Amino acid sequence: MSYVAFVVFGIAAIAAIPIAHALLLGALAATIYSDRVPLNMVVEQMVSQVQSFPLIAIPFFILTGALMMGGNLGKTLVGFMTTLLGRFHGGPAQVGVLSSAVFGGVSGSAVADASALGSMLIPWQKSLGYPGSFAAATLAAAATIDILIPPSIPLIIFALVSNASIGALFTAGILPGLMLTLGFTIVCNIVGRIKGFPRETRPINVRIFLREMGLASPALALPVLIIIFLRFGIATPTEVSVVSSLYAALVSAVVYRDLTLKRIRAAVLEAGVATGVVLLVIMASSAVGWIVTYEQLPAAFADYAKNTLQAPWLIILAMNVIMLFAGMFIDLPAAVLLLTPIFVPLAAMAGMDTVQLGVMMVVNLALGLYTPPVGTTLFITSSIAKVKIGETVRALLPFYLVALTVLGLMSYVPAMTIR
Repeated sequence: MSYVAFVVFGIAAIAAIPIAHALLLGALAATIYSDRVPLNMVVEQMVSQVQSFPLIAIPFFILTGALMMGGNLGKTLVGFMTTLLGRFHGGPAQVGVLSSAVFGGVSGSAVADASALGSMLIPWQKSLGYPGSFAAATLAAAATIDILIPPSIPLIIFALVSNASIGALFTAGILPGLMLTLGFTIVCNIVGRIKGFPRETRPINVRIFLREMGLASPALALPVLIIIFLRFGIATPTEVSVVSSLYAALVSAVVYRDLTLKRIRAAVLEAGVATGVVLLVIMASSAVGWIVTYEQLPAAFADYAKNTLQAPWLIILAMNVIMLFAGMFIDLPAAVLLLTPIFVPLAAMAGMDTVQLGVMMVVNLALGLYTPPVGTTLFITSSIAKVKIGETVRALLPFYLVALTVLGLMSYVPAMTIR
C-alpha cells in the first residue's frame, strides 16, 4: 500500500501537480488499492493532525512578518545595513545576508524573504555593477537563514510531528543560523575582493547612522524577545506568536507610522493564504504518513539500517543523503512531515536526540530551496535578477560549501546543538 502512495505521488509531482495535491492523490490511490483501510479513517487522521494548539503560532508569526516588512521597516533595515557594511569588500552583498538574518527574526519564511528583500536588493546591487547571477545567488542562499532564526515555521512543524519542544528547537536553531550568516558574509567578502566588486566610498554620516539604527532596533529586538519569553517560561510558543503580532502592529503604528487599514487587510490576507497552504500540506502529508506508519515502514527501515549500516556515523550520513535528495524535489514542510516519523527512531539508534535531529533536518532541507530542479528561492531570485538558473547555480557553489560545512557540524558535533 505504501509503495502505491509513493508511486502515484512521484508521478503527480513529475506532472507539476502541487505537492499537497500530489500527496492527497497518493493517499487516495493507496486507500483505494487496499481493502484494509477505510477512507473515512484516513480523512480522520488528516483532520486530527491539524487540530493542534501549537499550530496557531504559524498564522500569527506569518502575520508578524507581513505587518513589519510590508511598510517602512524593510527600507530602513536595508539603509542601516548599507551604512554599516557598504564600505567593505562585497558590502552590498553582505547587506543582503544580514538583512535576511534579521528578517528571519521577524517572519520565519524563506520564500517571503527572497521575494521581499530580493525585489529591493537585487536591482540595487545590479545598478552598482554586481552581476545579476551573484546577486541572485546571495539572496537565494541567505533567504534560508530565515527558517533557522526564531521564529521558524519548519521547526514548529517538526515539533508537531516529533513532540519535541518548540522552545528548545528555536534556541538550537540560533547557532546554525548565525554560522550560515557568518559563512555567507565571508563568501561575499572573498568574492568581492577577487572580482573587484564596487563598494560604498562616501564617509559615514554618524547622525543618519544612529537614526537608522534606532529605527531598525525594533526588528533587531524581536527575535531576542521571543527567545527570552520562551527560555524563561514567560509564555508558550502560541502566546509568543500572538504577542509578536501585537508588537509588530504597535511598532508599525507608533514607530514607523505606516499602519493603515489597507496594510492590515493585506497582512491578514497574506497570513491566511500562507497558513492555508501549510495546513493543506500538513493534512496531505499526515495521510501518507499514517499509511506508512500503519504498515510499520519506519520500524522496518530502522531495523534495516541497524543491521546494514550499524555504525552511528553511517546512519547519520544515510539520513543526510536521503534528505538532500528529497529536498531537491519536495517542498520543505512536506519533506519534514514525511521524513520525521522515519528518522526519529533512526536518530535514537545513532545516539542523536530529537532537537539535534530537527535542526539537522532543517539545515539539510534548506539546501533544497536553492538547489535545482525545483529550488523555490533559486527560481524567485533568478527571476527577479533576470538571469538563467544555470548562471545562478554556478555563483552558488561557494554558498553550497558553507551550508554543507554547517550541516556536517550540526550532524556530528552534538555540542553545537544549544539547549
